[in-house]
Amino acid sequence: MSARDESSPHAETPDRGLEVRPGLWIPWRELEVRATKSGGPGGQHVNTSSTRIELVWNVRTSSVLDDAARALLLTAIASRLDSAGCLRIVASDTRSQKQNRELAEARLAALVARGLVVPRRRKKTKPTRGSVERRLSTKRHHADKKSSRRRENHD
Repeated sequence: MSARDESSPHAETPDRGLEVRPGLWIPWRELEVRATKSGGPGGQHVNTSSTRIELVWNVRTSSVLDDAARALLLTAIASRLDSAGCLRIVASDTRSQKQNRELAEARLAALVARGLVVPRRRKKTKPTRGSVERRLSTKRHHADKKSSRRRENHD
């Protein structure tokens, strides 16, 4: 018997937790997993089985993020956080609780990994002389076309 958390389906990551990217793991103790009943159509099985998985992770109190990474992540996924700073991922795609948990964990890892990517700084560039000339000649062409459509004003 291993020392890993029995509620975790991942035997390859016993003590570390959920791998977000190489070198960054969210410990299992920081993740709250709830199994609830799925809604919607599906017959009697859906009404009795708790296959919907809610995965909750508090970004503000997490021990795995340093201040810079936390600030970057909080701004990147601000619309997905509640007032306490918790990120909630829900999966009810399949009829299997195990598969829904794996889906929720994969979604959480992907969302956090995307949120931790530092955006590249934009290099200011100047348009080439040829592109400026093409733009201006196109503008002149359109202006001439429209002015030729106007009715001449004879006062």
